[in-house]
Amino acid sequence: MTQHAIPNLQPGVRRAPHGRRTDIRNVAIIAHVDHGKTTLVDALLRQTHAHRKIDEMGERILDSMDQERERGITIRAKNASIVYKGVKINLVDTPGHADFGGEVERTLRMVDGVLLLVDAKEGPMPQTTFVLRKALSLGYKAIVVINKIDRPDAVVDDVLNRTFDLFAHLGATNEQLDFPIVYTAAIKGIATLDIDKPGTDITPLLDTILEQLPAPAINPDAPLQILVLALAYDTYKGKLGIGKIQSGSIAWRQTVVRITRDGTHVPGKVSDLSVFSGLERLDVERAEAGEIVAVAGLPDIGIGDTIADADHPIALPPVSIDEPTVQMTFSVNNSPFAGREGKFLTSRHLRERLFKELETNVSLRVQETQSPDRFLVAGRGELHLAVLIEQIRREGYELQVSQPEVILHHEDGQIFEPYEELTVQVPSEYQGAVIEEIGRRRGQLRHMKLVHSEGAASEAHLDYDIPTRGIIGLKHILLARTRGTVILHHVFKGYEPMGDRAPLTPPHGSLVAFEDGVSTAYALFMAQERGTLFIGPGVEVYQGMVVGQNSRDEDLDVNVCKTKHLTNIRAAGADEALTLTPPRQMTLEFALEYIGPDELVEVTPTSLRIRKQLLNPEDRRKARKDRKS
Repeated sequence: MTQHAIPNLQPGVRRAPHGRRTDIRNVAIIAHVDHGKTTLVDALLRQTHAHRKIDEMGERILDSMDQERERGITIRAKNASIVYKGVKINLVDTPGHADFGGEVERTLRMVDGVLLLVDAKEGPMPQTTFVLRKALSLGYKAIVVINKIDRPDAVVDDVLNRTFDLFAHLGATNEQLDFPIVYTAAIKGIATLDIDKPGTDITPLLDTILEQLPAPAINPDAPLQILVLALAYDTYKGKLGIGKIQSGSIAWRQTVVRITRDGTHVPGKVSDLSVFSGLERLDVERAEAGEIVAVAGLPDIGIGDTIADADHPIALPPVSIDEPTVQMTFSVNNSPFAGREGKFLTSRHLRERLFKELETNVSLRVQETQSPDRFLVAGRGELHLAVLIEQIRREGYELQVSQPEVILHHEDGQIFEPYEELTVQVPSEYQGAVIEEIGRRRGQLRHMKLVHSEGAASEAHLDYDIPTRGIIGLKHILLARTRGTVILHHVFKGYEPMGDRAPLTPPHGSLVAFEDGVSTAYALFMAQERGTLFIGPGVEVYQGMVVGQNSRDEDLDVNVCKTKHLTNIRAAGADEALTLTPPRQMTLEFALEYIGPDELVEVTPTSLRIRKQLLNPEDRRKARKDRKS
C-alpha cells in the first residue's frame, strides 16, 4: 500500500483541496414537492441514453418504491449518472417533502452544486426555502431552473424576482446571487436560456451544468477519506456504504479503516467496489477522488462513518441532521383480531424491524419504553411516520400506533415547542373558512396574496407561522371545509416558547361498537343519524372499535350489529329500501390525524381500524371519572 506523509494533520480535520477533477460533475436536484425534479431527471436520462431500454421505462424512472409511485412523491434520495460531452454527471434526485428533509441534508454533502427547480406559477415555496438554505450554507453554487414554463398561468418574471429575493433573504454571497437561469418544460424534455426562444431539447441545461457548476475539489495524493452518506443492500454483496471520495483513492480488496461517529476505529477490507453508471451500479477495481462510490465489505457500516486509509485513518466531520419534531408509540397489536392477517406479530419482530430502519432512515429515532411491547418512535412529521408504518404493514407486520404528539424542549425552566411555516392555496370563496380554522389553532398570518388567473376563479395564497401541534389533524378538516380544493405545504421553522398548553386541535366524539359481530345495514341506517360512519354493512367489528365520528364532541356506544326481527308482518326483504350514506374512506393518514389521546390505529397487512385503548365501555367510563377527580 502506498505510504503518505501527513505533517500536522489532526483527527477530524480535512486537508484543503489542491486540485479539481474536470471529467466529473456531482449535482443534486432540489425543489419543493411536485415542482418536477423526477420528471426533469427522466428527460436527462432519456436524452443522454443512460440505459438501452430507457424509452420503455415509463415516467418517474427513479421512483422505484411502490409508495413513491402511489403517492407521486420522492421519499428516498436516488443516485444515477449520465455522460455528456465526455463528462460524467452524477445526479442525485432528492425528496421534495419537508418530512424527508433528512434525505436532503445528508445527500447534499455528496455533491458540489445544485439545480434549484422552481415552478413557473407557484414560485418559491416552504420546502424551496428549506433545501436552498441547506445548499447555500454548504457554499454551493446553484443553477435556478424555472420549470413548467409551458403552463398557461406561468408568471416567469414574478417567480424569478421572488427567487432572487429568497437568495438574498437567506444570506447568499455575491457569487451565489449571480446564479445562471435555465427555463424548462421538463415533461416535454426541453430547455432554453432565453424565455422568448423555445428550446428543442435538454442540452442547454446540460451545457450550463458543465460551464457553471464546479468540478469536485480533490486531494488525489492524500490518504483515503470517504464520508458515508447513504446505504444500500445487495443480496450477494451485503450492506453497501455510499459516499464521495474526498481524497485519495480506493481499490478492490484494499484494507481500510471504518471510523464510526463516536471515533471508534474498525479495520476492514473492501470486498466490492462500484460506481454509478446510468441507472445501475458498475463494478470497478479502482476509483479516484471526486467519484461517488458504493463500498461493500464493512458489514456494520452506518451513515456518518468515514472510510479511511488503514495507515493514516483520519475522520471527516459527520453529517448533522435536524432533530425529529413528532413522536408516537408503536406497540404490538393486542386487539381481538390480532394475528389474523400478519406474519410478524411479536415485540421481538417489531423491535428488530424498527432498529433495522434506523440504519438507513437518519431522521428517525426509536426509544424503548418500560413496556417490552411498546416503542417510542420519533420523526420529522406525520407523513414521515406514516410512510414507515405503511412500509412495515406491507412487509407483513401487525402493530398499533398512538396519536402523534409534538416533541417539546425544556431549557432554563421554559418550555419550547416546534413551529412550522405553513403555506395554503385555496379558492377565494373558501378563504374565510381556512382563516377561521387556522386562527383557532393559533396560526399567525404573515402574508396574504390573491392570484387572478384567466378563465379561472381567483386563488388565495396564505403564509402562516403555526405551532406543529396545530398542524396535526388540520388537513382533513380543511379538505372537508373547502370541498377538497385546498393545498397545504409546511416546513419546520424552529422552536419557540410555548404559550397556553391547552390542546389546539378541537375534540371529537367517536361512534364506538358496543359488541362483537358483523355490521348490518339496518343497524348502520340507525347509527348514521348520529354522525359519519367509517364502515359499511357486512364488516366484522369488535367491542371498543371506532366505527364512525359522532356529530357531538363526546363518544357514543352504538350497536352496529343489530338485526331487524322478522314477523309475519315484516318481510325479509324490507331492508332493501334502506339508503345508506357511503362510509368515509379510511386511509392511514386520515386515521393518524383523526385519533384522539385515548384511541389507537390498528394496522395490519390488509386492514386499518381505529379502536379505543380501553375496549370495555365500563373501563372507559371509570377512566373518565378518574381523570375528572
